[in-house]
Amino acid sequence: EKTFFGHPRGLATLFMTEMWERFSYYGMRALLPLYLIAPGGLDMNPATATAIYSVYLSLVYLLAMPGGWFGDRVWGPRKTVAIAGGII
Repeated sequence: EKTFFGHPRGLATLFMTEMWERFSYYGMRALLPLYLIAPGGLDMNPATATAIYSVYLSLVYLLAMPGGWFGDRVWGPRKTVAIAGGII
């Protein structure tokens, strides 16, 4: 059986998925607030930008359970990873 640096092949898929998910998450955490308040961006007032940013962070964690259920019951793991990877 082929391995990924001595580990099961599924670990490569898990690693790539997690790496790009974290890249997306921390990229949004760094850039979204700046884009929301910057004069060249959306130029929002800080209170509105904070509210939008807070909703984004909340939804990242709150949608994990329904997203997992949907992936397990509706699309299946491969299709879910492909579509979610495209969205990220």
